[in-house]
Amino acid sequence: MSHDANTGATGNSRGFSPARLLHSPLALPLIGLIVVSILMGLASDNFFSVNNIMNVLRQVSVVGILAVGMTFVILTGGIDLSVGAVMALVGTLAAGLIVNSGFPAVPALLVGLLIGLGIGIANGFLVAWGKMPAIIVTLATMGMARGLGLIYSGGYPISGIPSWISWFGVGRIGFVPVPVIIMVVIYALAWVLLQRTAFGRHVYALGGNETAARLSGVKTQRVKLAVYGISGLTAALAAVILTGRLMSGQPNAGVGFELDAIAAVVLGGTAIAGGRGLILGTLIGAVLLGILNNGLNLMGINPYLQDVIKGGIILLAIYIGREWRP
Repeated sequence: MSHDANTGATGNSRGFSPARLLHSPLALPLIGLIVVSILMGLASDNFFSVNNIMNVLRQVSVVGILAVGMTFVILTGGIDLSVGAVMALVGTLAAGLIVNSGFPAVPALLVGLLIGLGIGIANGFLVAWGKMPAIIVTLATMGMARGLGLIYSGGYPISGIPSWISWFGVGRIGFVPVPVIIMVVIYALAWVLLQRTAFGRHVYALGGNETAARLSGVKTQRVKLAVYGISGLTAALAAVILTGRLMSGQPNAGVGFELDAIAAVVLGGTAIAGGRGLILGTLIGAVLLGILNNGLNLMGINPYLQDVIKGGIILLAIYIGREWRP
């Protein structure tokens, strides 16, 4: 197992100290988050209001959940471009089962979760056993999932789902939005899986050096199958939240969300080549991306210019991160 893999897998297992934090993969994302937050707060008086912060976190939740699965995939040195389309397909199929086929809502949502998991496993099988490049496999399944959703729905949103499903998208427990709570729970589970299990160590080992991992006894094909399955499942979970927020299945939803998820992972300090990074960094990256979106909107920046600014920041994060060695 490489040095980077060991660092990524075990970086949270020792006690906290400021010096250790400065030498961890979380340092740059945290600094970026603090600096951007201060700048946005200075630019807008409303930025640090409780309502605005909760709104930012609610808006972040869908991409943040997608980014959990993307983190697993990127840590192994892979990529998953299909997550946005899978999310749209799952939401459309679940809504269609409820509205058009008379399925009870809970079984329909469970079927949607299984479909997302199944597509992820199919991606993993083609990458692991089919020896196909992940970018090509997931680009193909992105097109297939998007097309299937449009065919099934005729290109139109499917509305008329039970009102209680909106709780997943816009509900609150106290003053905290339900999607934020769901996101935090998913990140907590992912942290345990990556930092406290043999599977997590194998994920880092695979991304650090696949050949060395295989020779040391890691079943690399099974690990790949699992991480793409996780990515498909998190896309399906994000679909439940988005469907509840929109109160309909939208076959055109999620366009570009896969790029936002990748951006969150990269901004969070995970090496795009794999083997190094922390799931908490991805959470910071997702929040940072959400703050950028929110702050630029509050400042009235042209949406097209916003894309240029965010793209430049992502390129800068990749450039800085390529030499960062915790």
